[in-house]
Amino acid sequence: MATSILISEVGPRDGLQSIDSILPTATKKQWVEKQYEAGAREIEVGSFVPAKLLPQLADTAEVVEYAKTLENLNVAVLAPNLRGVKDAVAAGADKIAIPFSCSESHSRRNVNKSHEEMFQEIETCQNYVAQLTDDERPALEVSLSTAFGCTIEGAISARTVVAAAEQFVEMGVDEVGLSDTTGMGDPKQLESLAKDIWHHCGREKLTGVHLHNTRGQGLANALKAVELGFTTLDASLGGIGGCPFAPGASGNIVTEDLVFMLHSMAVETGIDLPQLLEVRKWLQDQLPNESLYGFTVDAGIPPDWPFSNSS
Repeated sequence: MATSILISEVGPRDGLQSIDSILPTATKKQWVEKQYEAGAREIEVGSFVPAKLLPQLADTAEVVEYAKTLENLNVAVLAPNLRGVKDAVAAGADKIAIPFSCSESHSRRNVNKSHEEMFQEIETCQNYVAQLTDDERPALEVSLSTAFGCTIEGAISARTVVAAAEQFVEMGVDEVGLSDTTGMGDPKQLESLAKDIWHHCGREKLTGVHLHNTRGQGLANALKAVELGFTTLDASLGGIGGCPFAPGASGNIVTEDLVFMLHSMAVETGIDLPQLLEVRKWLQDQLPNESLYGFTVDAGIPPDWPFSNSS
């Protein structure tokens, strides 16, 4: 079992893209800074997509530029195509995730491309990144979305997921990630998919997982991921977010609930939970028309709980 976990905060990207409210750029910068001060060391700050599609994230380049001023913060972004990857590199992002929908129906709805077109697009992106200098080159990860099931197509075969992972690793991408876009996954399925990918691609090529709590399985799957040895778990402050292109899918793992569980197990995250809860309360004030989720904020931290900061 992993003894320390990097929690990658995805609220400023996956959270904000899924709600109607548009945060001012200055407020986004405050969010990044506050969460950094609470101990977050990887934050997905936005997505390089056309502003007409996601106006909530139109200022991603400016947010990346600010986030890069915070020492030892791994600044992550999402980019669906070569144009987005080039913009992310120009902005100085440390890590770029490209989504690949294992469900072809979801792929067409999400990025308007077939599987064949996405394989070609991602290979082009990898070739572009590979020719950059060491100082310019970000880490490139392909996120295997809808890997656990699709609300459009239903079940996705494990072979489809593993074959896609193999193809991307052969292209030379740094990593692949498992993403439960629709919240349909369960711990047994997670274990099976992870072991298959590790067997065919190498353990170092799959270290992170993106889980949703749509059907209440989020923390159960997170616990299984920790037991299996994953070292990075995505989560969203207040559980905001989901995927606007997958019907019925909403609700990332709640960052503060995940921190409470991990610290209770003496698994280090470097995050100060009381301070994180204050950031969550601040965020709720910034999003008065949006629902935030989770249990720890209402129940409170137990008396004499010794793991407020497990760093």
